[in-house]
Amino acid sequence: MAPTAPHNDRDTATQSNYQDVATTHLHLDLTVDWAQRILRGSVTHSLAVHADSVDKVVFDSSYLAVKRAYLATAERPSSSDASAAQKHDELPISLPAKRHPALGSALSIALPRAYNKGETVRLTIEYATTDECTALGWLNKEQTDSGKYPFMYSQCQAIHARSLVPCQDTPGVKATYSASIHSPLPILLSALRTSPPLDAPSPPIDGTVHTWEWEQKIGIPSYLIAIAGGELAFKALGERTGIWAEPGMLDRAAWEFAEDAEKIVSIAEDICGPYVWGRYDALVLPNSFPYGGMENPNMTFLTPALIVGDRSQVDVLAHEASHSWHGNNVSCAAWTDFWLNEGNTTYTERVIALRLHGEATRDFEYILGRKALLDDLKRYDNDKIRKGQKLVIPYEFGEDPDDFYSGVAYEKGANFLLYLERVVGGLEVFTPYQKDYIKSFMGKSVSTSDWERHFWEYWNRYPEKAQKLRDEVDFDAWLNGTGLELPVKMEYDTSLADAAYALAQRWSDARRASLANLEARFSRDADLGQLSSTQIIVFLETLETYDAFKRGESKVVEAMEKVYRFGAESKNPEILLRWFLVALKGGFYAKEAAEWVRRQGRMKYCRPIYRSLNTVDPELAKKTFLEYGVGFLHPIARTMIAKDLGLESADKK
Repeated sequence: MAPTAPHNDRDTATQSNYQDVATTHLHLDLTVDWAQRILRGSVTHSLAVHADSVDKVVFDSSYLAVKRAYLATAERPSSSDASAAQKHDELPISLPAKRHPALGSALSIALPRAYNKGETVRLTIEYATTDECTALGWLNKEQTDSGKYPFMYSQCQAIHARSLVPCQDTPGVKATYSASIHSPLPILLSALRTSPPLDAPSPPIDGTVHTWEWEQKIGIPSYLIAIAGGELAFKALGERTGIWAEPGMLDRAAWEFAEDAEKIVSIAEDICGPYVWGRYDALVLPNSFPYGGMENPNMTFLTPALIVGDRSQVDVLAHEASHSWHGNNVSCAAWTDFWLNEGNTTYTERVIALRLHGEATRDFEYILGRKALLDDLKRYDNDKIRKGQKLVIPYEFGEDPDDFYSGVAYEKGANFLLYLERVVGGLEVFTPYQKDYIKSFMGKSVSTSDWERHFWEYWNRYPEKAQKLRDEVDFDAWLNGTGLELPVKMEYDTSLADAAYALAQRWSDARRASLANLEARFSRDADLGQLSSTQIIVFLETLETYDAFKRGESKVVEAMEKVYRFGAESKNPEILLRWFLVALKGGFYAKEAAEWVRRQGRMKYCRPIYRSLNTVDPELAKKTFLEYGVGFLHPIARTMIAKDLGLESADKK
């Protein structure tokens, strides 16, 4: 699938001149220096010129040590062969003396002449990452499962690829890539491995530096370039699905997803169209990984918090697999349109849930998402940042997309699509439209304007449906509206949530009873025995919404812990998160929450806990973060939590 020309809409989060000249392919030749915690080597960009008189290429970079640049020939010189490199005329490079705080440093490379539209050019940049790289997380061997070897992984979304490699770091550019990575420890990339073959035995870890060759033949945005390395093992799950993990984690991880991985990809194909990527593998990372999952093509990255032993978290795998169509194949053109990636993916994930478990489960997942959506809408309920409540966020140049990363794109976007589905007559009517959308924009980056244009082109074929949509849907309110409520009241099948609601109401009604009375009224086996882990989550989230459960309700929190033993015995991080939020709202169990959060790298867990802990015991929150978070958390999480806690720098003690 050939890369396409960059999108016409200008991305405000890049300093590159990608609309004049754009990367179509890049090749990485890098050595992993485990001792210094850097990658060093070169990147060769193949570029297509889209305007006349282009005499420079501007790349995004951030905290990179750029050595030199030169035109690349058919025979690519080795980054370690200085004499060969000197045969190539070096190109003048310039970096600003002061980096932009969010966008980094614009790397400008002068071309030997002016190029015109339709021409191509290849150039090589020799560089190294630095210890300030925001894309890479490095763990020492003591922080890994076996304690034998260090570990390294990347997280490039939204604009952190520029700290991994000089590139045009915008979803408006899609390029293929290949890589030769030299390392004594196994290396994984968001691509297909060409050497050694996947079915070949892994070389022994004995200090020998091996070369790992990978190739991604489908054009992807820069944020989907991914790398990980460490002590790794593989287990097949199906004909085209498999799981990677540290050896001690592998069997548990494989069991967690073995039943559903192949089914999920097959169901998603039926909903969205052919799976074009070949293999769908996943890597379970150490605890410091900041997200539940990251949809890196061919190699989804997953948090180990999903390995809970009851397969209750496989919806995350369904979400990441759905990105194979929404985000990875049809990509947003700029972070303004992030909802196109996440709203469509969350919607598709829940259609997969319907196909696997029924309509009630699909609606239950929407119910489960409403609390997180409301929390994020409240967080942005401030005139200075209210645009974070919008689906289409009007970024200004230089704003960091991470500052507006939230559940709004996911939940508001998915509810918008569910509402459209209901207006046109249901899933059977809406699914052909979704397939047509993917087919129409396959391999491209699209804006919300593109989405709207295609939407009406499709539904105008059915005049009655189109008129109904015009009469009933306030598109501006959905896409650009603010506030704490969705534009329409969404109704869901609550049959799976009713038991959780009823239990929450029982606790609310009994909150003024004595401690002894509370312990007598409630029973762990009777109350929770028939509830799934997700129903328990809804129970706890419902409690948190009650104004009655506020600071000072000590006996309720104390009684609940004595009866249910959430904090003392639960191993499910989804339940523990909600339990600690309920407890902290009452002003209790701060020390226990602080102890738990220092081992949590997923931002879904650590950010709410740190924010809530900061309202109860600010000194404890900051002390815990500075003592444990700075050396453990990925740079993205570290930076965002530092902002949450009002700290100038994540590394300032």
